[in-house]
Amino acid sequence: MKRAYFVTGTDTNVGKTWATLALMTHFKQQNLSVLGMKPVASGCKKVGIKWKNDDALAIQENGSFVVDYKIINPFAYEAPISPHLAGKENPANFDTILANFQTLQNLADVVIVEGAGGWYAPLNEMETIANLAKKLNLPIILVVSIKLGCINHALLTVEAIKNAGLNCVGWLAVCNDTKFDCVDLTIESLKERLEIPLLAIFPYSTEAKRDNVFISEIV
Repeated sequence: MKRAYFVTGTDTNVGKTWATLALMTHFKQQNLSVLGMKPVASGCKKVGIKWKNDDALAIQENGSFVVDYKIINPFAYEAPISPHLAGKENPANFDTILANFQTLQNLADVVIVEGAGGWYAPLNEMETIANLAKKLNLPIILVVSIKLGCINHALLTVEAIKNAGLNCVGWLAVCNDTKFDCVDLTIESLKERLEIPLLAIFPYSTEAKRDNVFISEIV
């Protein structure tokens, strides 16, 4: 049976790509073919004559087999700002994204789609990550950066996902704030308050070490 998940976060720079790569590895370890997708990316660099994003390149590299970059990241913008601002000349088109996703789903057993920014991050003048998630209609996995304020951010995001009529199947705790000294208690507080399972805890690391993170089975 084909499976796919949409990875969103409580904010930008919370570890969504690290989580996406770890999820891809998790499913490959189950002998499933896996591909990833980052439909919209800002902060890209010129590779030859094309703009490419480091996170999307990592997702492409971690796939079970090589797929053309343009399918994985159809909307790549140079400026490291919100996509609706960076992409004014070539705004994200959901029909293109959906067609590319279906191509990937036809090729692999599992597809992991990484969003951009937080749940309500605008992708063009009219639509947000939330709108894209609804268009794809996939189970949601929430990435929570463990830091001051994350309990509020996580609860609000889960409520917004629920209000959108989508199923949040679990959350991932990413410990990426070295100055925050209340990590364990914060994770416990989130476990008590979120009515979805904690799938994994990502300990602080200077690089995205995806092979040593145990992810619980996802329903």
